[in-house]
Amino acid sequence: MVRNYSIKDLEQLSGIKAHTLRIWEQRYNLLSPKRTETNIRYYDDADLRLILNVALLNEHGYKISKIAKLSTEELKEEVVKLTDRSFTYDDQIHSLTIAMVDLDEPRFEKIISTNILKLGFEETMLNIIYPFLSKIGVLWQTGAIHPGQEHFISNLVRQKLIVAIDGQVYTGGGKKFLLFLPEGELHEISLLFSCYLLKTSGHQVIYLGQNTPDEDLYAVYKVHRPDFLVSVFTTHPTAEEVQSYINDLSNRYSKSNIWISGYQVLGRDLNIPDNVRVLHYLKEIKEYLQDLAEVA
Repeated sequence: MVRNYSIKDLEQLSGIKAHTLRIWEQRYNLLSPKRTETNIRYYDDADLRLILNVALLNEHGYKISKIAKLSTEELKEEVVKLTDRSFTYDDQIHSLTIAMVDLDEPRFEKIISTNILKLGFEETMLNIIYPFLSKIGVLWQTGAIHPGQEHFISNLVRQKLIVAIDGQVYTGGGKKFLLFLPEGELHEISLLFSCYLLKTSGHQVIYLGQNTPDEDLYAVYKVHRPDFLVSVFTTHPTAEEVQSYINDLSNRYSKSNIWISGYQVLGRDLNIPDNVRVLHYLKEIKEYLQDLAEVA
């Protein structure tokens, strides 16, 4: 899918102000905007890829006058060399953004695998992948990237999480957690990472995943009687429905603790029942688990 970008889109994706981009365009012929039939300027994937690479090099002290003289291949080589030796979180997130735009699976795999080796899986998720997913989530909602790019990255991250979860073997003990997403909810990354954190902490997890009908959730609950329910509301229930949904969860599963998070919950003025706890950050799970261990 060919995507057209405005100069505002380039600013959001690269972090370079539109005013600066226009100066670079005029002074160094760095960009070659196209025009629609109605004479509106736009940029394509090649322009976005170029600006992402230029922005990274410029941020690391490369002069724009020197960058402008590099060929496309030379520019790419410099960026790869830079990101291979730099392990700041921002640089790695920037590299993932370029891999997303290019739909470059080998490059994405290399970046993630290298960081997992250096930082460990959990730290890579918390400090690189989650900030990156948060960034592209905003860009997707504003239309700055197309759904195909978002799905490409999300599915690669999902694969990494499933492999990591499969490596955790439950040996007994701990609390019992039931993880699910409401009907209509398909954004699974946060729930999968919650599963990983819970299993690495030695707890039992019953994982229902995406788009769980209410009656199916209740049927599983009656069999397992979990200590905790965990869910993430990204798009469902909607803002208009979320308070009612939380109230229903609280009442129907009153004998369990319920942990919720997600876009539809965070930052909203909601009445949270006593047996419901809002997770503002996923790493809070670790803090709550520590509290459970101390109580036990």
